[in-house]
Amino acid sequence: MKYLVENILIALIFMLFIGCQSQPEKDSQQQPNVLFIFADDQRADALGCAGNPNINTPNIDALAKRGIRFTNNYVMGGHHGAICAPSRAMLMSGKSLYHVYDKLDGIHTMPKHFAEQGGYETFGTGKWHNKAPSFEASFQQGKNVFIGGMSDHFNVPCKDLVDGRLTEAVRKSFSTDLFADAAKGFLAAYAEGKRKNPFFCYLSFTAPHDPRSPREDHIGMYDTTDIPLPGNFMPLHPFEFENFNIRDETLAPWPRTEKDVKTSLADYYTLVTHIDNKVGELVQLLKEHNLFENTIIVYAADNGLAIGSHGLLGKQNLYEHSTKVPLILRGPGIPEGKEFDALVYLYDIFPSLSTLCGLSQPDSIDGEDFTPIIEGQSKGRASLFTTYRNTVRAVRTREWKLIRYPHRDYTQLFNLREDPLELNNLAEDPAHQSKSEELTQLMMEWQNKVDDEAPLTVDKILPLEYDPMELERKRKPDQHQPEYILERYFK
Repeated sequence: MKYLVENILIALIFMLFIGCQSQPEKDSQQQPNVLFIFADDQRADALGCAGNPNINTPNIDALAKRGIRFTNNYVMGGHHGAICAPSRAMLMSGKSLYHVYDKLDGIHTMPKHFAEQGGYETFGTGKWHNKAPSFEASFQQGKNVFIGGMSDHFNVPCKDLVDGRLTEAVRKSFSTDLFADAAKGFLAAYAEGKRKNPFFCYLSFTAPHDPRSPREDHIGMYDTTDIPLPGNFMPLHPFEFENFNIRDETLAPWPRTEKDVKTSLADYYTLVTHIDNKVGELVQLLKEHNLFENTIIVYAADNGLAIGSHGLLGKQNLYEHSTKVPLILRGPGIPEGKEFDALVYLYDIFPSLSTLCGLSQPDSIDGEDFTPIIEGQSKGRASLFTTYRNTVRAVRTREWKLIRYPHRDYTQLFNLREDPLELNNLAEDPAHQSKSEELTQLMMEWQNKVDDEAPLTVDKILPLEYDPMELERKRKPDQHQPEYILERYFK
């Protein structure tokens, strides 16, 4: 009898042990979480994994190594100089430039879709350049939210989302730390909670957007003597095609000097590396709380930047350095260590993430699901169209790119395979006339497809020539530039 009781007790203990083992852990839900990290004004080549040996980004590079990287990801463009606003509107709506407006009024946004279709717990922090009402309608939670386009990194007006409404702004510092800490706080609280539903965490930095003023202890991280100039550096752009007095272009003297561009790049790279450090902290937090393996991490940026390329500083142009942006994904359902040269838009992310997370597709969007590309079932678009105001249009295929300036009656044609820096204009070469005509026709087809009604030829033609000294005389800083920047570029 004694042995029988002991055997029964052993059996009960064993069954209890097995039962405990079979209980799901907090993070065992099959639906993946999403951590979306968005940089501001980051060129596609400002990453180590993009082949840039002059910048230190080990944590973002590690995401690319464990996931995928798209090498031809683009923002479609903008209808005004603040490209960030339409870019973010396209990202959040899945719509092209001519089908959505900056404010996102009444738009079914990506975080709202994830909450409604997948029961996701949504959180947002950082820059929101699409007005307060659309943030309040999009997220369930929010902390250190900056409503606007830019600010001094040391004096960011931040709001919190309380009972569905954003509070009054309180100025805080430093932007990269503020936003990353808010995301970390949300993730830590989620990890300690019930984890009943997956999370959608949107972290939007204001770096490396100017002012290019790193945190004090980061200044000098990169030696300017070690930083090479961009391969397409020019002191001046060879012709005028827009208002060169736009704010971005006034951040360094005319003509551009090698010293100023290298100094600016050093600070720019420092701001990117600061972001990378925070990415590392976020990944470590996910790993510590057993959330990493079931979280899709997206790293992208809203638009690129010239910083000396083609004699320009800003993003108000359609060269590759200003329209091409990073796109990295890693997590469940995503292959490891692969790169894709497919032509994709930022607004393709919305439908693609929906597929990866098992959600229904959003209605009435222009974005294309790129999961067939990463599964090897499709090569994606054959061409891609970009636009800036009514003054520049561009179309590119995998090999060729045509840029049209209607108000100057001027065209550029580049063979991107042989000339990725866009230095050798072939538009006037008779041998390439048929290619120019072919791409012009393709451009018109794209205009019709996206409802772009701007003419490619106008009656009044403006001159290509301009006076850089007149630009220099008019140059002045905006109110967001701190003393560090004023001392370097304006005194």
